[in-house]
Amino acid sequence: MARIAGVNIPTNKRVLIALRYIYGIGATKAREICTKVGIPDAKRVSQLTDDEVLRIRETIDHDYEVEGDLRREVAMNIKRLMDLGCYRGLRHRKGLPVRGQRTHTNARTRKGRARPIAGKKQAAAKK
Repeated sequence: MARIAGVNIPTNKRVLIALRYIYGIGATKAREICTKVGIPDAKRVSQLTDDEVLRIRETIDHDYEVEGDLRREVAMNIKRLMDLGCYRGLRHRKGLPVRGQRTHTNARTRKGRARPIAGKKQAAAKK
């Protein structure tokens, strides 16, 4: 099992797919890395030589911001918005959707489980 950027890469997958297990590397960046290092698309992680793994590791360390550094930067950006007290920061602070989505219905991923309101069913039944 190859270890790149502090992440254990699965050995039975193709290199293009396996690189996506690293936080901050998606399909496009994985393809860029493979092109720079000169690895064919069909090659699997188990078929990589130690030299190729080392070249991938060096390319990622040198050219891309991934894993801990990227997570820290994203967290700092969110904290900055919250400290400023701007609209987006307030939405982050309250745990509501940040990018203008509706909240009357939906938004359950951000808001959490629906909490029942005391007495709401009785009020609806009296009408």
